[in-house]
Amino acid sequence: MQEKNRIVVKVGTSTLTHENGNSKLRAYEDLAFVLSDIQNNGNEVILVSSGAIAVGSQKLHLAEKPKELRMKQAAAAVGQCENMFLYDKFFGYYNKTVAQILLNADDIVDEEKKENLANTFGALLEQGIIPVVNENDSVSYKEIESEEKLFGDNDMLSAVVAVLCRADKLVILSDIDGFYDKDPRLYKNAELIRRIERIDESTYALAGGAGSRRGTGGMRTKLQAADLATAQGIDVVITNGKNPRILYDVAAGNPVGTLFVGRKARY
Repeated sequence: MQEKNRIVVKVGTSTLTHENGNSKLRAYEDLAFVLSDIQNNGNEVILVSSGAIAVGSQKLHLAEKPKELRMKQAAAAVGQCENMFLYDKFFGYYNKTVAQILLNADDIVDEEKKENLANTFGALLEQGIIPVVNENDSVSYKEIESEEKLFGDNDMLSAVVAVLCRADKLVILSDIDGFYDKDPRLYKNAELIRRIERIDESTYALAGGAGSRRGTGGMRTKLQAADLATAQGIDVVITNGKNPRILYDVAAGNPVGTLFVGRKARY
């Protein structure tokens, strides 16, 4: 009998949007289909979704991603509305209810807020609702402007949510197949590392810089997220989000992408 898990899935801007910034509707629909089916099999699912600024910029007909803080926050407000409309629509096809949770750094640092958040997640999951989480870009200037972001294109946010919700697995959907010994976009002989038992300085040395031009997170932020989650005993999988059906394999415990093994007794 397949083990049932509490699974946090993080999806980035590059997975949800086309190169021109328009929403990739098939990605939303496929994600809703697979996550609904995984939940139907007895698992609990939390989705951490990026894409608000990119989608909002396109909907506002901006020629490029805005540079001014006020315009970034305006784009985020519009884009988040569009994102939730699409998730509500596509998850609704499979008789699923979604809930929006928007967070900023203060929500995670303050112990009382953190406890309230954990209780909210618990209540939603008990009711079979799928929480959709994003960083609150429309009011949080720190995450947009800071060079050392706490969340970093929601990679760290997904790890924080996984720890907060006592998840069994964190899946980070990227635009490449996993963690390589060198950047596969630059080196044809790059090899995928299937399993990492411990993250140390040598692992960080393999991580590259920034990610795609539509997102802000590179492999280093994903590695930092994996470091945080595995320290709490949560298994982390980094894999390609091009085909969300790969999540079936993750839920079943089959090897895909790169597995970072949770390294100590949990909580």
